[in-house]
Amino acid sequence: MIAETVCSAVSAAGLGIAAVTAYRRRFLAAARVAAYSLVPVGLVMTGVVGWLADTAFSPVAWAGFAVLGAAWLLFAGTRAVERRRGGAGSGRRAAEGAGRGAVAPAASAPAPGQGNRPAARPAPAPRSSGSADDFSDIEAILKKHGI
Repeated sequence: MIAETVCSAVSAAGLGIAAVTAYRRRFLAAARVAAYSLVPVGLVMTGVVGWLADTAFSPVAWAGFAVLGAAWLLFAGTRAVERRRGGAGSGRRAAEGAGRGAVAPAASAPAPGQGNRPAARPAPAPRSSGSADDFSDIEAILKKHGI
């Protein structure tokens, strides 16, 4: 009963502010304020406020929220352990194994003689002044990417 009264008072105050805003010839803002002020009355008329009040003061509802929270914690905890171990059960590992057999074993090995050396970079060309200097950086970037 108190919640309905408070919602009605908030709506009435909002409609009053909307009227003052419309009087100042700010009709778009007034319409927006009126829309926001009608929401509490609409919630009361549809019964949402009564349902929320019954749920908020119901120990069974809070116990249900606790059970849902415990279920979520179990799901999250098992997912974290699964990721830490590196995968799920045998079904996922069997699918991964089938995918590995399709690739040739030598395809992933590095070429002989390459080792772990980083690729050698070409020495930067000396800069010259003029109009060619404007595009030299762009040309270097394009050559670097093989374009």
